[in-house]
Amino acid sequence: MDRPSIRQLECVVAVAEQRSFRRAAGTLGISQPALSAQVQAAEELLGVQIFERDRRSVLVTPAGEDVVGRAREALTAIDGVTDAARRRGEPLVGPLRLGVIPTVAPYWLPALLPAVRARFPRLELILREDQTHRLLTMLSAGQLDTALLAIPVPGDFTTATIAQESFLLAAPRGASIVHKKGKLTERDLDDQTVLLLEDGHCLRDQALAVCERGGAVESMEVRGTSLPTLIQMVAGKLGVTLLPEAAADALVPPRGGVELAEFTRPTPGRTLGLAWRTSSARLREFRMLSEVMAEAASTFLAKLRK
Repeated sequence: MDRPSIRQLECVVAVAEQRSFRRAAGTLGISQPALSAQVQAAEELLGVQIFERDRRSVLVTPAGEDVVGRAREALTAIDGVTDAARRRGEPLVGPLRLGVIPTVAPYWLPALLPAVRARFPRLELILREDQTHRLLTMLSAGQLDTALLAIPVPGDFTTATIAQESFLLAAPRGASIVHKKGKLTERDLDDQTVLLLEDGHCLRDQALAVCERGGAVESMEVRGTSLPTLIQMVAGKLGVTLLPEAAADALVPPRGGVELAEFTRPTPGRTLGLAWRTSSARLREFRMLSEVMAEAASTFLAKLRK
């Protein structure tokens, strides 16, 4: 029996992920007719209909679900062949698909990527910003090679710590909680109205845990879609919020409508780490990448905390 080509498998997986022949063609950099021809050839070769098509949507058939799943596995295995060959030569050369959560990407990548580029000049990073659960799904499916996020994470992943990031309290300028003597404790949050990110952001869960220990009350009427939005809400005197220190430094100007306060030790915060599939053939390379990131993160935090 003839086997489908790698290109045919790539086209099938792209259509299944995008649920659109037009968008799938765009992600692969080919024309829509060429992609349609590849998918049709794969269906004829395998003797099954993989997709139901109409003018408005593309659905994966029950038989197609099994084909798509096995096509993903095959592409991951093929990537493993390439990775094995690459490991025989210079490490971290060529494309690497890195996922990053939104509360990390804009604040940490400018500090980490220059060090990565300097150490691995032939590495081609392909960045994907998304929420934790979606990044982990893509990581499991082989659509990402590794992800930079808050750890620990569920699933069969190996992680390496990049940084321990503290939380700061952001409050409206002049708020009494900021001007109490000394640094704050979690109990100082008692009865404060705390603004948090909407569901799906892992930072929300971490901040909520701090609030629950301190007796704070989450605002149920207002939730932010991003950290800059939360800061605007705080400036509007809708409540207070917890910010990771890297984001706080970037988002809160010295003389704006928001003031920052530090917590006493042990400081509430989060652990940032690099995660990858435990079964990956690139374990040594990812360890090397995490070590370079961790060193850059240490330098970055030292400058922030001066």
